[in-house]
Amino acid sequence: MSKNLPAINKTFESIKQVDESGIEFWSARKLMEPLGYNKWENFEKVIDKAKQACLNSVQNLDDHFPDIRKMVSVGSEAVREVKDHKLSRYACYLIAQNGDSSKVEIATAQTYFAVQTRKQEIFQSLDEVQKRIFIRNEVAFHNKKLFSTAKKAGVNNFGKFNDAVYRGLYDMSLANIEKKKKIKKGELLDCAHSTELAAN
Repeated sequence: MSKNLPAINKTFESIKQVDESGIEFWSARKLMEPLGYNKWENFEKVIDKAKQACLNSVQNLDDHFPDIRKMVSVGSEAVREVKDHKLSRYACYLIAQNGDSSKVEIATAQTYFAVQTRKQEIFQSLDEVQKRIFIRNEVAFHNKKLFSTAKKAGVNNFGKFNDAVYRGLYDMSLANIEKKKKIKKGELLDCAHSTELAAN
């Protein structure tokens, strides 16, 4: 696997936005540079190809490439309106597939999306028990990263920190969650089904 994949993953997820309906999307203007394009006119040609691929797949363009307008600074405190696109994850995938593969960024993005697609295919083929085990391992891995980052940021009361995480997801303390579910202390993640683990 390319050593650039973690970097594209981090960049791609860091520029993700969520609208008022809770739907994730990417700004085409923000996606342009990580994919190796510095001129909007050139990137828009790739977007047009991706749109055609979307139509060929009998998908609704408005679901994946809706046009939006945004205000940008042009210096001296002046601003102007520019065209942008509110891209779905599928739209980003199509853009990567239709970009200039001679660009390292595009080639890496194509590999990244191919890997993600394959991982999704494998995950969908698992039964409920296998899915739960897979996600449980993912949660454990990311929890370690979370606590490591928190420690570096100066967190020293990890009980309170961990409880805040659960309050954000369940709207109650971990102790109350365990009481409500009638499970022993520390068994929440081991007793959760795959959807609940994915939320965690």
